Amino acid sequence: MTTTPQEPVTAEAEPRRRLHPLSPILHGAKSIAVVVAALSWQTLSQVGLERFAIVVLVLALGVVIFSLVGWLTTGYHVVGRELRISDGLIWRRNRAIPLERLQAVELRRPLLAQLTGLAELRLEVVGGGKTEAPLAYLTVRDAAALRERLLALAGRTQAGEAQAGAGAQAAATGAPTLEHPLLRVENRDLVISQLLTPQAIFLPLGIAFVVMQFVLEAQWTFIGIASTVTAMAGVLLQPVRRVLQDWDFRLARDPGGRLVVRYGLLETRSQVVPLNRVQSIGATWPLLWRGHKWLHLRLDIAGYAGEPGGDNKRSDRLLPVGDFATARALVWDVLPGVDLATLATSPPPARARWLHPFALRYLGAGLTPEVFVSRWGLLTRELSLVPYARLQSVRVVQGPLQRRLGLATVYADTAGGRAGQARDRDLAEAWALAEQLAVRARLARA
Repeated sequence: MTTTPQEPVTAEAEPRRRLHPLSPILHGAKSIAVVVAALSWQTLSQVGLERFAIVVLVLALGVVIFSLVGWLTTGYHVVGRELRISDGLIWRRNRAIPLERLQAVELRRPLLAQLTGLAELRLEVVGGGKTEAPLAYLTVRDAAALRERLLALAGRTQAGEAQAGAGAQAAATGAPTLEHPLLRVENRDLVISQLLTPQAIFLPLGIAFVVMQFVLEAQWTFIGIASTVTAMAGVLLQPVRRVLQDWDFRLARDPGGRLVVRYGLLETRSQVVPLNRVQSIGATWPLLWRGHKWLHLRLDIAGYAGEPGGDNKRSDRLLPVGDFATARALVWDVLPGVDLATLATSPPPARARWLHPFALRYLGAGLTPEVFVSRWGLLTRELSLVPYARLQSVRVVQGPLQRRLGLATVYADTAGGRAGQARDRDLAEAWALAEQLAVRARLARA
């Protein structure tokens, strides 16, 4: 079989491109909002409305000029199998991102970007603690076409490049791509699921306590009222944020077999994930959801940075809320051959009850032909599925109490940052399990 060598791509073959001309305005608008928020009402009362407006105007002008300079000095182009990005005026920075390290590409549209028809492209790469190359902003058509092109080059196969090239051409011409829908979460179920959280359940009790304190005290200071309102807002922030993020959640398969995830209300997101980049799948059954027989699924993707300070540092959504039958079908689709209903696990030995007096019956681990399975949790029950081909290392760890009891924990580490774990196994069983995992990982990769 003979192959025709491809012509090398040089930097001169593609000129350096700039972001959309409206990018400085959008960047400036966010910075101006932060500046205005930083200026307190006390500053307004001290300097007066006219001077306050002049200060804001001068600062806004400076922010816009700074953003404009940044736009003029920022550019990107594709050279071979690298995305090269250059920026900076005084300190020039040039980055070359090898596309074989590409794990996922996300197309984000914050509210201002939606109003102006723009989008932000974010690349997640192996080993990245944060988003490697956020390109903000491009038109939606250009962002979609660039995403398809980068994924095609990251695939490193002629068939994959042909499929993704067709998708890029469709995105560039505005033609719809042929996607196979997998799932659409009802917004009603999403809202109810977030009402069934500890924050929402105990909020009425908190309000009743505040009302009783107000009645008994008869008077409250401004600081007391502000502190109470701030505390209540903080309690509600997480479920409200989750509803806004997961609104209109949809899953689909593109012609190249990749997973397409779309969600968001105020900020819409569209993420394309090659299934061979999935490191593990996690399932969680929260206590308050069990009455509806609901659970949620997450994907762990190598290099996916998530939101700074968020709870999804290296994971992404697969199913925000759904029943077991839906979750079972999704797991089978992402990990062919893995049936969520037939995963068998074995518990730790009885002497592990000294470490887990109440939750021992919910601990378990098992080996299936495709994945390493581990489960744990008393109130919130969790399940982890790690394909053998994604294992990076296997560890056997013993704490001081485990040594006294002859127990050990086996960790199966992946590039996604999470590890499957068989907790508190008999020491001989732990070493045998670690050896089996290492052997199966080598066979799966081969």
